[in-house]
Amino acid sequence: MTFITKKEIQDLESIRNVHCISIYMPTHQKGEEVLQQEDAKMLKNHLKEVKNKLEQEPLGKREIAELIAPIQELIHDGEFWRHQSNGLALFITNGIVKKYTLPISFEPFNHVANSLYLTPLLPMFTGDDSFFLLWLQLEKVKLYKKTRYNSAEIHIEDKIPSRMEERVGYDYEQKGLQFRSQQEGHGAAAFHGHGEADRDRKNEIERYFSALDRGLMTLIKNENKPLIIACQDFLFPIYQKVNTYKYLLADHITLDPNEGHESKLRELAWKKLSPVFDKERLDKIDNFKKFDGTPRTSSDIEHIVPSAMQGIIDTLFIQKNEDIWGIYEPKQGTVRVDNEMLPSNVSLLNKVAMKTFLDGGKVYLLEKEDMPNPFSKINALYRY
Repeated sequence: MTFITKKEIQDLESIRNVHCISIYMPTHQKGEEVLQQEDAKMLKNHLKEVKNKLEQEPLGKREIAELIAPIQELIHDGEFWRHQSNGLALFITNGIVKKYTLPISFEPFNHVANSLYLTPLLPMFTGDDSFFLLWLQLEKVKLYKKTRYNSAEIHIEDKIPSRMEERVGYDYEQKGLQFRSQQEGHGAAAFHGHGEADRDRKNEIERYFSALDRGLMTLIKNENKPLIIACQDFLFPIYQKVNTYKYLLADHITLDPNEGHESKLRELAWKKLSPVFDKERLDKIDNFKKFDGTPRTSSDIEHIVPSAMQGIIDTLFIQKNEDIWGIYEPKQGTVRVDNEMLPSNVSLLNKVAMKTFLDGGKVYLLEKEDMPNPFSKINALYRY
């Protein structure tokens, strides 16, 4: 899987050429669609549409053939199609071929113009805030920084005790205090033995977790991202007691220590965290409605484009699968809106979306009924 960074989007956005090809399509990782080469067939259909668009340009057959050759080659690349994810983004122009196999499904779409069409990539960044996930076991602790779509492990070995025995000073196994599973598959466990020994055991774990917390705080103390714990159920309240990170999630992921859950952790964590992250979008919509009709908002593309170029947009809401075509004249600060795509114009929605995103603003692609002002394809909330 190939991830895409903000820097790469910035580089792609800067490309200007007479003919820039952008293709988006959903793909499949397994199943009948892979066996029947459905994804390759879809790209073949895109190729036909792209070729038809290029034939409307003053291009010869040889020039067109050279330009679309990278797409033609991919159609017949069986190995390429066996390693797909949820979506594929292709960007092709003279001398440049970029392929991104991404964990986000796209609506089928292709675009031929003098710049690349990048707005469909933005959901990977906007409304997809990062968070920390702590894989917590008594013999294994790992810290990850994750988003909905990717994951990176943070090196913590030199910051924390490597094992519980290292912190408590002896092999706790030899104390005869053992755990037994109470509910198979749910990570629940209980102490059994003498009451005093049970208390000692809990105290040992608490001391160990305190040492873990101190080590982790040297890395994330000044962060403001949520931290979610993946552990056996009986461990979570012990960790909660000693935790000093103020953004610890009150819920946790139940972890079966006998199974390798890392591949599933991001998905499980996102289910618990998505309401937290979605709150920001809802707050931005509330702010738009609060200030609607004042200079803090606009639903007029002729006002929004110059504002985006000035870098004063805080949040942009764009209706999915819609576009507005036209020309922006920077010297005059004026916008001309056309009824259709022409060789001389550009996608104004793509233009303002990319400028807002690269300037640090938020861009949300929404269904019409979810737009703050559903009577316009674009709504903007200004910084001031």
